[in-house]
Amino acid sequence: MYETRNAWDAAELENRLRTLAADRYHDRHPFNRRMHDGALSPAELRRWVANRFYYQCNIPIKDAHILAKLPLPAQRRSWLRRIQDHDGLAEGDGGLERWLRLGEAVGLDREELRTHEHLLPGVRLAVDGYVNFCRNGTVLEAVASSLTELCAPSIMLTRLETFPRHYPWIDAVGLSYFRSRVPQGRRDGSEALTWVKNWAVTREQQERALAALSFKCDVLWTLLDSVALPAESR
Repeated sequence: MYETRNAWDAAELENRLRTLAADRYHDRHPFNRRMHDGALSPAELRRWVANRFYYQCNIPIKDAHILAKLPLPAQRRSWLRRIQDHDGLAEGDGGLERWLRLGEAVGLDREELRTHEHLLPGVRLAVDGYVNFCRNGTVLEAVASSLTELCAPSIMLTRLETFPRHYPWIDAVGLSYFRSRVPQGRRDGSEALTWVKNWAVTREQQERALAALSFKCDVLWTLLDSVALPAESR
């Protein structure tokens, strides 16, 4: 039998997850704040786009690890959409293609992005750590780590608002990734939250879910720490 005596109810667990995500999400990182204030140089934007692309490339890989852990066909069918969102259903479709267009819009060559020519060691370490977390952790931990999606629509809307104003030299076509992630993030965050609340029925499981989400916030924060460092400090 599960020991649920000290467990929080579903509403309290959701509140704690949402509060943690809001408090620790990388929209608070100084680099993102500078980005949204229009304070980044073209070189800084290109460095962010190039390094974030390594994270984008690994999203469908970590989702494939999660997919393999899901016990029910309906769950696997639902999670599969996340991989399709990024890889696309056909060549020239999907989130990775849209990120490549963002790269072109800020002045990067597609091959530079595809070969990760500008990848920083700290970014590689953070992203690979996240993939390994989803590979080696429980399905609860892996899904809970995705709950940064609860905050993703907000940051995408901020970028859609601030980029045209502060960086008018970026072709609007390049912003399509941000636009597509608003409805996807809302769907994905809601789904994952429902699953986590259903699965985390003991206090230990709930604490593990919170720890997993905290780890994911650390991954996103560390990625930006690396991108924000001056060249001489890397």
